[in-house]
Amino acid sequence: MSQIPISAAMIVGQQYGFDTPTSVQGRRNDRREVGHQPRRARKWALQSHERAKAAIAAGRFDNEIVAMGDATVDEGPRETSLEKMATLKVLVEDGRMTAAVASQISDGASALPLASAEAVEKYNLKPRARIHHLSARGDDPIFMLSAPIPATKHALAKAGLSIEDIDIVEINEAFAPVVLAWIKEIGADPAKVNVNGGAIALGHPLGATGNKLMATLLNELEGAPARL
Repeated sequence: MSQIPISAAMIVGQQYGFDTPTSVQGRRNDRREVGHQPRRARKWALQSHERAKAAIAAGRFDNEIVAMGDATVDEGPRETSLEKMATLKVLVEDGRMTAAVASQISDGASALPLASAEAVEKYNLKPRARIHHLSARGDDPIFMLSAPIPATKHALAKAGLSIEDIDIVEINEAFAPVVLAWIKEIGADPAKVNVNGGAIALGHPLGATGNKLMATLLNELEGAPARL
């Protein structure tokens, strides 16, 4: 998924008895995935492509993409179907994950200026949004991709909000079951999640995805009758 080999976590993990589990294995072992059906994951992935194509056609990404030569739009969204997705081979033996429900290999970069309240006042800036709470949370290193669940619970509690208060959600689609498990555990409305498609369709450029999601979220909040 990147031009840069990612090995530091593998080296450190071995010191603590972790046999370098991959993210695919983490999803397969995740207890929160009990009840997950491959067809449901494929339906979410198909929806991701359809939402992304609709967003591109409507110009909803125009305000956040800087053209690089002839590249003016994301190239990941494609014409596909549940039937085509069902024909793909699993990524690991005895697994259920296929490329159809996984984020795409992609290149990208992103930038997002952040400023303190003091800087906004000092330089007479006009902020487009305010961050209510910012922190980091981890989860079981074997399951790994379930971390958005405790992170969301912690952030909502710290901000004094409930999931019902949130108008629009962007969550990285590393794999479709990651998002589906999060929706189930948090009780979120799927209609509010990744409304312009996610990484399954648009790609997951490592290191850039976080800022990219924030830029998409910011533009969507400004273009819709939404606040949080």
